[in-house]
Amino acid sequence: NQLRAYSCTRNPLERAHGSARWAQGDTVVLAAVYGPRPGTRKGENPEKASVEVVWKPKTGQIGRQEKEYEMTLKRTLQSICLLTVHPNTTTSVILQV
Repeated sequence: NQLRAYSCTRNPLERAHGSARWAQGDTVVLAAVYGPRPGTRKGENPEKASVEVVWKPKTGQIGRQEKEYEMTLKRTLQSICLLTVHPNTTTSVILQV
């Protein structure tokens, strides 16, 4: 019963406003944050910031489970971020697993 080796690298992506790479065994997650950028998506409240989450599998198409992960992470981020600080902006969080 051994734990798989774990590693974390901060800012592996130069163009992102923030990024990290986590690896444990054969599982690797690359996360990037872009924003806040001006404007919100259609149907969003312009008096608050908008959070966009994109979950990309390393191979294959995005499925129902990945869409669920996106929505769960989006709801979590919306509940902990101060959305009124930067109104009418969008912050994008992109994960590749």
